[in-house]
Amino acid sequence: MVEESKELLKHMGIPVVEAPSEGEAQASQMVIEGTADAVASQDMDCLLFGAPLLLRNLSMSGKRKLPGKSEYVEVSPEYVELSSVLSGLGITRRQLIWMGILVGNDFDEGVKGIGPKKALKIVKECKSLFEAAEKAGAQTEMPLFESVEEFFLKPPVKMGVEVGFGKLETDAIVSFLSGKHDFSEERVRRTCNSAEKSMKETGAQTRLGAW
Repeated sequence: MVEESKELLKHMGIPVVEAPSEGEAQASQMVIEGTADAVASQDMDCLLFGAPLLLRNLSMSGKRKLPGKSEYVEVSPEYVELSSVLSGLGITRRQLIWMGILVGNDFDEGVKGIGPKKALKIVKECKSLFEAAEKAGAQTEMPLFESVEEFFLKPPVKMGVEVGFGKLETDAIVSFLSGKHDFSEERVRRTCNSAEKSMKETGAQTRLGAW
């Protein structure tokens, strides 16, 4: 499925970058290097990886189901700037990582009874991860905590990645979707033609009426 997804994206003219480890880490590095403008993800770990700008809820329908409930809440796109987060909280990125470790993230469960507010208070009073773990009563977890901190600070990533957008290959897409996966050729061609038309219109010079 991964290989076929990459093949389809290539036919659509969309570049693909395979991360050696975490996708969020690779995307964050590409934004740090200026290859991309922002990371689009729901995962706040991107900030711990150092992403200067995180865009959330871009693919949401406007509502999100609450976990374990039959209730929905309104959601809208979020623009999260790392520098603003750090200055607003009055901490460094390393201290933000400590917060993530104490609260819990994709790589450790966190410390029981420690939420964001308590974690913020702790890291502001500490000058090392060990000191923060000690205050949280979790010094025995230091081997794990140190490995998680090191991973966020120096994740396995590809450096200097270059990306380039290609052309929409309608015939190749039709062959792939209709020939291999029994999609309606008529619908696939109609969608491709619509996308191509939209791209041409977007690439045209902006007219006065658009303002």
